Amino acid sequence: MKYRPVQPGVDYETPDAKDFPQCKVEVERSGKSSGWVVLGAQGQVLRRFVDSDGDNVVDQWRYYRHGLEVYRDIDTNGNSEVDQSRWLNTGGTRWGIDSDEDGKIDSWKILSAEEASREAIRAMVGNDARALQRLMLTAADVQQLKIERELADKLLANTGNVPQQLQSVLSKTRVLKQSTQWIRFDSSMLMPSLIPSEDGKAAEDLYVYENVMALVETNGQSGFVQIGEMVRVGDVWKLTRVPQPLEGETLEITEGGLLMQPSLASLSVGPTGGLSEEMQKLIDQLRKLDEGAPGVNGSRDATVRYNVARAGLLQQLANASATNDERHTWLRQRIDGIAAAVQMGAYPNGLAELKSIEQQIAQTPGDAALVPYVTFRRVLAEYNTELQSAEAADRAGVQERFLSKLQQFAKDYPKAEDTPDALLQLAITNEFNGQVDQAREWYEKLVQDYSESTSATRARGALRRVNLPGSSFQMTGQALGGGTIDLSRYRGKVLAVVFWATWCKPCTEELPQLQELYKQYRQNGFEVVGINVDSPGAPIQQYIQQHKVTWPHMHEEGGLESRPAQQFGIITLPTMFLVDKSGKVVSSNISLDELKTQVPELLK
Repeated sequence: MKYRPVQPGVDYETPDAKDFPQCKVEVERSGKSSGWVVLGAQGQVLRRFVDSDGDNVVDQWRYYRHGLEVYRDIDTNGNSEVDQSRWLNTGGTRWGIDSDEDGKIDSWKILSAEEASREAIRAMVGNDARALQRLMLTAADVQQLKIERELADKLLANTGNVPQQLQSVLSKTRVLKQSTQWIRFDSSMLMPSLIPSEDGKAAEDLYVYENVMALVETNGQSGFVQIGEMVRVGDVWKLTRVPQPLEGETLEITEGGLLMQPSLASLSVGPTGGLSEEMQKLIDQLRKLDEGAPGVNGSRDATVRYNVARAGLLQQLANASATNDERHTWLRQRIDGIAAAVQMGAYPNGLAELKSIEQQIAQTPGDAALVPYVTFRRVLAEYNTELQSAEAADRAGVQERFLSKLQQFAKDYPKAEDTPDALLQLAITNEFNGQVDQAREWYEKLVQDYSESTSATRARGALRRVNLPGSSFQMTGQALGGGTIDLSRYRGKVLAVVFWATWCKPCTEELPQLQELYKQYRQNGFEVVGINVDSPGAPIQQYIQQHKVTWPHMHEEGGLESRPAQQFGIITLPTMFLVDKSGKVVSSNISLDELKTQVPELLK
C-alpha cells in the first residue's frame, strides 16, 4: 500500500490500515507476464504489480477503484523508472509520456478535449507554464495536419511565448486563484466539427471545437475561462491559444476561431474565380475589427460598440454569401454573439434584434432550418434578462412564462438540436419549484425520446432520485481518504445522506444545525454520511478539520459530473436523502427543517 501513482490527483481505492490484515497478495501468471495482485477485504482488486516482458522485474504498477483499473504507471525501457502514465475506465482516457522520467508529463499520447480543458485550468492555477505549453498547438502539429501556410502562421502566432502570456493573464485575473477548481467543459457546439480537406485549410480533414469554455469555481463563486478553439492532432486535442478568464464587469472578446471561419476557397467568387471584391472587403473589415477587440480592461461602452459593429458585419457577410451553408455559418455567428452579449448587458435592444432575425429567416427561402436555433437562444436571453431586472414578487411570473415558452419550443421543434436542452430546463425548473410530478414527466420524455443526448444522461439520474422514496436504498463508494463505504451497513439506523461541496455556501450555513442534530440523536441511532462532489484540488480535508465534521464521507473525482452525482442526477447542493431503519428512502430531497422533525419520529 506504500506504492503511490507518480501523477497527482488519481482517485483510487486504498483500504484503512485497520483492514490490511483482511487483504491478501496472490501471484498471477499468464504467458510471459507475471506479477502480484492485491485483493481487498471483500475480495476486490486493489493493485496489480506486473512484469509484462518476463525479465523478473515489475514494469507496470496498476491502481483500481471498485474493481476497475483507473490508472497505470509504466516503465517501458527497463530501468525501473516510470516513463508513461495512463488513466483508464472511470479514471478517464489520458495517456501521458514522461520522457525524462522526472514525474512530469512531457507530452500526451491520448488526451480528450474535456481533459485538455481541465489540464489547462490546472496548469494556469498552478502557474505551470511547462504544463500549459504541452497542451498548445505546435509547429510539428500544424505540419502533421498539413495546415495551409498562412493559416498555420496565424495559429502559431497565438501559441508563442506561453510563459509570458500566462504571467500576463495571472497578473490581471480575479477569476483564477490557487483554490480555483475546474468544474465543466462547455462548447458552443454540442459536438466537434469536421472541416473537410476540400475547404482548402489543410490537406487532411480537421476535427475542431469552435469555442470552448471551462466553468470554474473559486470559494463558491462561479466563473468562466475561454479556452477558445481546439483542434485534434492524432488522439490528442490541442489548444490554439492561451485561455482567457472572463472577468467580472469587463469582457474579454475574441473572435470565434481561425479554423472555423469560412475558408476563402468556399466563399463567394467573382467572375475571374477569386474571392468576390465585396466579400474580400467585408472579411478584411471583420479581421481588423477583431484585432482591435476590447481586452480584459476594456470599458463596457467599448464592448457594446464592438458587439454591435461585429453583428452588422456578420449580417453583411451573410447577405453576400453565395451558398446557404456559407450564409448559415455567418448567421449562426451573429445570433450567438448577440444572444451572449444580451445576457451580459452588452448589446442594447439585442432582444428586439433577435426577434427581428427570427422573423426574417422564417420568411427567407432556405433559412427556415435556422428558426429553432435563433428561437431557443432568444428565449434563453429573454428569460435571463427579465429575471435579472425583476422584483422578487415578479420572479414567479417570469419563470412561469419561461416554462411556457420552453414547452412551446419543444412542441414546435421536436427534432431541433436544442430540444433536449429545453426539456432538461423544463424538468429542472419544475423540480426546483416543488412540482415533482411535472418534473418526472419531462425527465421521462427526455430519456425516452432523446436517449442518445447528453441531457438524457442527467435526466436518467434525476429520475432515479425522484423515484427513490419508498424504495430500498443501496449505494457503495470510495471513502474520502481511502477504503469503501457501503451504505447498506447502516440498516437499523436512521440515515441522512448529504451531497455537499466546500464551495457550497448553503452547505456551510446549514452545517452547524446538522451537527447539532447529529450530536443530539446519534446515541439513539441517527447517522450521517456525506458525499462530497468537489473537483480535484479542493481543500476538502482542511474544510472537514476546520468545521470539525465527524461523520464519514464518500468522494470520487469529477465534481457534479462524478459517478455518485450523476447516479442520482444531483442538480443543486446541498441535497439530502433520508433513509429509515429498514433501509427505505423517506425523502430524496429533504430540507434541514424537515429533517429536524422527521428524525426523532423515525427513531421512535
